Amino acid sequence: MSERRAARTESETKPRGLVYYIGVAVSAGLLALVLLVGVMVIVVPAATGSTPMTVLTGSMEPTYPPGTLVIVRPTDAQEIRIGDAITYQIESGKDAVVTHRVVSITQDTKGEVSFVTKGDANGAADALPVQPVQIKGKVWYAVPWIGYANNLLNGDLRGWLIPTIAVVLFLYAGYMLASGITSAVRKRRDASQAEADAQSVDDAERADESASDISHAR
Repeated sequence: MSERRAARTESETKPRGLVYYIGVAVSAGLLALVLLVGVMVIVVPAATGSTPMTVLTGSMEPTYPPGTLVIVRPTDAQEIRIGDAITYQIESGKDAVVTHRVVSITQDTKGEVSFVTKGDANGAADALPVQPVQIKGKVWYAVPWIGYANNLLNGDLRGWLIPTIAVVLFLYAGYMLASGITSAVRKRRDASQAEADAQSVDDAERADESASDISHAR
């Protein structure tokens, strides 16, 4: 009986395998990554008045290849410097925009500033200078590969899908936390039970040995 109990105790307290811990680590890493991307793509732009935009062409490769999501922050024209990547209207007042890098800044006799831009992958500068009124902002930071997903989430879809994803992520985070706490409590309980069982077995064995010694003495 003591052998069966010892075997059961050993089975209950057997440490989890490497695969389990790798799975937990991967799950936690993926959760952290998704939360980080969510903050960078949704929370930060909303809090700062910035605009997420998707790079569709290869004119800014290798810095911003197609599919990159650039976060464009409104910037005063006076703060733009050579080397900055800016997003601007191709034609003033039109919706179509492009993101290129400022390669020079010019000023006319009236003191009005304009910007000469060029795609990093292009061989020549853009034909027309960019006027301050055309500028939507400066690229603040970029997230690779997320741009196409951002396009799919534009409009009404973003209104219900983003909150749903956020709720699912928080529920998953809560599940992971609760699972970790439950596992820790179970381990402590199993360890205490194993110690108590081992003590009971030792006491029983000592009692058997004492009884055997008394029997032999007789």
